Amino acid sequence: MSTVSQPFGLRPAFSPSGVVRPTAYSILTGYAANIFGNQPVKIGTNGTIEAAAIGDRFIGSFQGVEFTDADGRRRVSNKWTTGTAATDIVAYVTLDPTIVYEIQANATLTVDDIGKQFDFTVITAGSTVVGLSQIMLDVASATTNASLRVIGLSPGPDNNWGDNFPIVEVQVSEHQMVADRAAF
Repeated sequence: MSTVSQPFGLRPAFSPSGVVRPTAYSILTGYAANIFGNQPVKIGTNGTIEAAAIGDRFIGSFQGVEFTDADGRRRVSNKWTTGTAATDIVAYVTLDPTIVYEIQANATLTVDDIGKQFDFTVITAGSTVVGLSQIMLDVASATTNASLRVIGLSPGPDNNWGDNFPIVEVQVSEHQMVADRAAF
């Protein structure tokens, strides 16, 4: 329901090519930050996945990780816990710049906001219980060049333009591997 704030991060909805296929990367062992499911991520200078900060160009959203822990057990998780020491780390992230994501806005949007660009809210928040990011589309951050471009309202019951916290469809407008896409 879009009258209640229940953020879930940057959730892949569909790909115009037909299938959302996460791509395998790695995370540096001991990486000192939580990365939650559906959190924006970027490729760091060392080629591994890192949490993206507001204003960073990023490649997509984190979809989970598998690794071998210090006891030699293979683990699978939808979140990366800060400081985890592991080997054989495989992080799954969305990479296709055409993927359409769903994200909940932190304030009211109208149909006039289609084509506008916004950043996401602070990403330090996330649920360590369910492992999901709690970022939202930051309505106050509208600008010509921001991270996400609104392309429509997500279909679903009780989700309408003008609601307190609408769920919208967006694409990454400042993708790390392609040129920026300007707002229309």
